[in-house]
Amino acid sequence: MYAQRRRRYFALMGTCIVLFVLACAVVRLWSVPAAVALCLVAMVIPPLAAVVANRRGPDDRWWDDPSGDPQSDEWWDELDGKRRGSGSGSGSGNGSGS
Repeated sequence: MYAQRRRRYFALMGTCIVLFVLACAVVRLWSVPAAVALCLVAMVIPPLAAVVANRRGPDDRWWDDPSGDPQSDEWWDELDGKRRGSGSGSGSGNGSGS
């Protein structure tokens, strides 16, 4: 997934550079408004490329997924105030008993 996102990012950024170069070197000789329009389109591409490059894919791990290291997961859960199914517990349940 990472390679595919990276290719899309570089394709978008390459398109951006090509549009700027064409607008400044070629298109401005025939039409300044068209060159300005090309620059405006090229200006919008880098933020979109960043969004595409940082988009989470369906197979990507997310920041709160378990890492596979039980000690690390337990530590992060403690910091986040979560309790992962430990079974016996430490007596801090719902308090519905007698």
